[in-house]
Amino acid sequence: MANKNKAQPALVSQYKTTIQLGAEAASLNWVAVLAAVFVLSVGCIINRLVTGYWDRLDGYGVVPTVLLAAICLFGIKIADQWERAVLLRLGRFKCLKGPGPFFIIPIIDTIAKSVDMRIRSTDFNSESTLTKDTVPVNVDAICFWMVWDAKKAILEVEDFYLAIVLSAQTALRDIIGTHQLTELLSQREDLGNKLQAILDEKTNPWGITIQSVEIRDIILPKALEDAMSKEAQAERERHARVILGTAETEIAKKFVEAAEQYESCPGAMHLRGMNMLFEGLKERGSMIIVPSSALETMNLGAIGGLAAATQVRDNGSQKTEP
Repeated sequence: MANKNKAQPALVSQYKTTIQLGAEAASLNWVAVLAAVFVLSVGCIINRLVTGYWDRLDGYGVVPTVLLAAICLFGIKIADQWERAVLLRLGRFKCLKGPGPFFIIPIIDTIAKSVDMRIRSTDFNSESTLTKDTVPVNVDAICFWMVWDAKKAILEVEDFYLAIVLSAQTALRDIIGTHQLTELLSQREDLGNKLQAILDEKTNPWGITIQSVEIRDIILPKALEDAMSKEAQAERERHARVILGTAETEIAKKFVEAAEQYESCPGAMHLRGMNMLFEGLKERGSMIIVPSSALETMNLGAIGGLAAATQVRDNGSQKTEP
């Protein structure tokens, strides 16, 4: 948990560093440097033509040349295709500049910040937040957002990136506290849509719109995971027993239907019994014990006795032979 608490400020610090480097790159660009070098070169050539020497400087030509070179160096700016620069003149908002090259008046004009207008993603989490049924969970989510009005994003809120992260965390904790654990696990898409609506309503006055919010992972305590695993195993065993009982009931119904058919047609019962005996006697060396009542019912007593007498006679004749 401590690592996650340290990770969030590090993420914000990294974002601020990136913005600062981008602003420095916009303030000192190669186009401005080349323009200043060109102005100085032209000034040196004009000074050579006026004085006739390279090592002598004309005071009336040096000052304008240096001043013009400084204006080119610090006045020419370039914004990328996806950037908008917020220009302040004497501390007041002037206009938005970019994309492409633009010119500012040094000292009088300043660039407050260059705003990235592309869709960006921000990951955030809620640590050990209690659900409606008092279950502590850790939820990780990701938010896709974009700045649609750079003026509002800079002038209406101090640090819009940090504001989005904190607002997303607060909204996520509120959503978790009003839903049960089963709802969090089964309704991720609905929860993401609710978070998107809440954040979009809050950030819209800042010139920022929330495209979507997706819940990536819901981390449960280890003890709760074990309990849920045991519950799922017990539920599967109960379901298996119910299926087995249902199968037994269906088999019993089929037996009842067969008994009704045999009761109404005794010949079918006899044929079934003879078929069972035949199937059993097909195996060599097999012996079947059949109740005498069944043999009498199927009129197989005489046949069975005749078969037994024949077998005994054959065995006796084989023993008397030398």
